[in-house]
Amino acid sequence: MTANKRKKFNGEGEKLSYQVSKSMRKYFEQLDGESPNDVYNMVLKEVESSLLEIVMQQCDDNQTRASEMLGINRGTLRTKLKAHKLL
Repeated sequence: MTANKRKKFNGEGEKLSYQVSKSMRKYFEQLDGESPNDVYNMVLKEVESSLLEIVMQQCDDNQTRASEMLGINRGTLRTKLKAHKLL
């Protein structure tokens, strides 16, 4: 397999995008006729919250390391942590 065709893994053998697609299909199947609203913001909020929580755990709650790992400013990280009630 060439370097540019290698599959990127999320640690469980599947691409992260595949896991998101799988979860979204399940979400829509479980609506049972209900009409979804604001799906985009719902998904971003769910994913961001989990992402922040796991990264903070991996960094032993060191915000500087976490912001570097995420590639965002430390102040932005603090704002997001507060918004998700993780601080």
